[in-house]
Amino acid sequence: MTPNGFVADQLNPEQFAGCHELFFDKILEIHSSDITGIEGYGEFNDECKTEYGTCKEFLIDTFADDKEGYWYNWQEMFETTVLEREFFEQYLQEMKDRIPYCEGRRYLVYNNTFFINMITDGKTMVGFPDWSRSGICDFLLDFAIMDLNKPYLHIPELLFEYSKKRGIVIPDFKERFLCMAYYKGIDVLRWHASIEDTESCTSIMKSISELKDRIYAL
Repeated sequence: MTPNGFVADQLNPEQFAGCHELFFDKILEIHSSDITGIEGYGEFNDECKTEYGTCKEFLIDTFADDKEGYWYNWQEMFETTVLEREFFEQYLQEMKDRIPYCEGRRYLVYNNTFFINMITDGKTMVGFPDWSRSGICDFLLDFAIMDLNKPYLHIPELLFEYSKKRGIVIPDFKERFLCMAYYKGIDVLRWHASIEDTESCTSIMKSISELKDRIYAL
């Protein structure tokens, strides 16, 4: 909360529709940052360096079962939580099939564009206070997170029209958006399953399963 702004999560759909271009403008400013001298992909570590040499390594290793820490042996959740192996593996493969479209697309990403993490006045300003998840990836990741958070706001549909209006060419837009959305979607699904948030898991699975039809209709 700031004297001139509020958490973007407070915007209703009509309010967001009226200021969505402001959000897109500010997020694309992040993506236009000069990353000369920064190599690789993935979230920044404490030394502001990335861990992976390729997009493929970054996305696939996110779901490794032997990573130390919170996700060590996470696949046990297929037997102990609401996480469905068949659903998860289906969209993991959908993600893998589209990685070549994202390879070589390197941008600074906020990687935390859930509306609860953005501040706005709804008119001229959007702020991004928490950069702890930032890194290097395809910039469509930030828009995919917004859509995962609130699919009823129609983020990819609005972005598609915004880009046409502004003469912005996004090569392989549909496949890249799906790749980023499936990556973040199943990652967030896994987290909600780990905390036994069944309601959110159901919502996320619905959003993921409906996304391809939405994107291909553009």
